[in-house]
Amino acid sequence: MRGFGSALARAARSRSRAELQAAQRRRPSFGIAFDIDGVILRGRSPIGGSPRAIRRLYSEDGTLKIPFLFLTNGGGVPEHRRALELSELLGVNISPAQGRAWPFSLQRAGESHLNENPFSGHCSFEDDLIVAVGKGEPAVVMSEYGFRKVLSIDEYSSYFRDIDPLAPFKTWKVGQTDNNMSAKVHPSYDVYSERVKGVFVVSDPVDWGRDLQVLCDILSTGGLPGSEKGDQPPLYFAADDLEYQAAFPSERLGMGAFRIALESIFNQINDHPLKYTSYGKPNPLVFKNAANILEKLVMSMYPNSQASKEVNDCQFSTIYMVGDNPKVDINGALKAGHPWSSVLTRTGVFRGKDNDPQFPADLVVDTVEDAVNYILEKECIQ
Repeated sequence: MRGFGSALARAARSRSRAELQAAQRRRPSFGIAFDIDGVILRGRSPIGGSPRAIRRLYSEDGTLKIPFLFLTNGGGVPEHRRALELSELLGVNISPAQGRAWPFSLQRAGESHLNENPFSGHCSFEDDLIVAVGKGEPAVVMSEYGFRKVLSIDEYSSYFRDIDPLAPFKTWKVGQTDNNMSAKVHPSYDVYSERVKGVFVVSDPVDWGRDLQVLCDILSTGGLPGSEKGDQPPLYFAADDLEYQAAFPSERLGMGAFRIALESIFNQINDHPLKYTSYGKPNPLVFKNAANILEKLVMSMYPNSQASKEVNDCQFSTIYMVGDNPKVDINGALKAGHPWSSVLTRTGVFRGKDNDPQFPADLVVDTVEDAVNYILEKECIQ
């Protein structure tokens, strides 16, 4: 009898292990969206135990266990390059294949999602001349989203002699690595007669003085600097963050600050106010797109699941937004509503002891590792 009892106990333990393994193979009922700056990284340095936290979302064999993406307002870098950089910094395989959840779509069928492009829907500009503004490689980014006639503001301004009156006094140079623009002598397009049909601020501008001047020229003249006043071309911003957490201890001015400066100047020198459209968090559409990307990611992880047959409404019971900026990350989750739940970290813009009074999160933790530990425990994931 003693042997029989031991056999029953072993069978029960085996069944428990099998049930646990089966449960872990089931389609997750939740997903996670992470901000990057101030949550995962500060500058290029991982913070808050982020490598350990992200690795917990993968199985031992390196396959993705929990669907997640990076929902960031930062940009200016092609998705495949950003995915490679994050993979190296965090020690996991992050794929750009399912797209990004960044407004001009960080987005990507691999392990995770980077962003969602808000400009990808502007197909009416595909064959029109547009100017891309910001650090990194804004023209390359826009080209990857299907725009065929794109010039960075670096290249565009270089063809107009004396457009920047302070250029002779600059001992530093602003140069994109887009496609060796600085080596070109002749414009790629007839910039002296063809009007700019749209301006896209993809990432934080580098040379504010020049960019403010050139954008005022473009926007005040109907897209042709040096000509008479004309109708303003459409203007789009990938984000509207006033501040963000970079490597410096205190917050740095973001794209929203540049937008305020441009708007103030434009309105002073024109008879009509500046018209623009801002994307990015906290825009609810960004969160809706992120949820759709997470669903597609789950379908690639579990191709035989019922949810893979057809996705109409969101199949997640909860999507956790882990961010450091109450005005952007938490506010966006609040605006998006169900199934979004917000987790606020203290490693970036927010440093408070208690919750944010204006945009309170569902949970406040010290680090992203604390956030992931809480989420996995709550969802009964080992």
